[in-house]
Amino acid sequence: MRGKRSAIMIILVFTSLLMLPDVPAFAMHITEGILPAQWALLWFAVSAPFLFLGLRELRLRGQRNAQLKPMIGLVGAAVFIISCMPIPVPAAGTCSHPCGTGIAAIFIGPLLTVVVSSVALLLQALFLAHGGLTTLGANLASMGIAGAFAGYGIFILVRRLTGRWWMAAFLCGLLSDWATYSLTSLQLAAALHGAAPFGKFFLTVLLAFVPTQVPLGILEGFLCVAAYRFILTRRPELLKIFAV
Repeated sequence: MRGKRSAIMIILVFTSLLMLPDVPAFAMHITEGILPAQWALLWFAVSAPFLFLGLRELRLRGQRNAQLKPMIGLVGAAVFIISCMPIPVPAAGTCSHPCGTGIAAIFIGPLLTVVVSSVALLLQALFLAHGGLTTLGANLASMGIAGAFAGYGIFILVRRLTGRWWMAAFLCGLLSDWATYSLTSLQLAAALHGAAPFGKFFLTVLLAFVPTQVPLGILEGFLCVAAYRFILTRRPELLKIFAV
């Protein structure tokens, strides 16, 4: 049964690759060659401990719960597909897009979200020319780490303070998206500001994302509410099985 489920997950991912429209690739995420080598290495160093901890958690939780890996496969496929919707932002040298890491963090936790995000980003870099291999650490830091931990943190906080799951889920999707692009703006500004003041360059990049990312963040908030409500009403036991 587990082998069949894993095979289905792989088929879903590669089917989604084949079904994507045949259009010129845009520079989704931070594209290859944008970051100088020292900055690319720095973000690999920042991301590596989170990925290591995520892989360790996958091993430990997988030993206790045989249903975890199929669930991770489903969540990973969702993150891959959701984050494959680029909207070019030429002024920032990259693209806006929803991320899906807030939804993932609610269901499997932030560390495992780092793992599935790394797989999604690697597949996108290799097969879709979205992002890049040298910028993989930076993209993982913004989408997989900042997005997952910001979304998960606000979800837990709002649930404990208000008890309203829908509010917690909405803010999770919204803030995970905005946290991703705030860190992306910081990454680009730190590496590329040159002689320009860092603060001014950072605000310029951040504001370049606003027209697309504000509505996309709100959309991702509603997607998060819809996904959580679906599980809550159809399979509420999953929320207990996979709770961190």
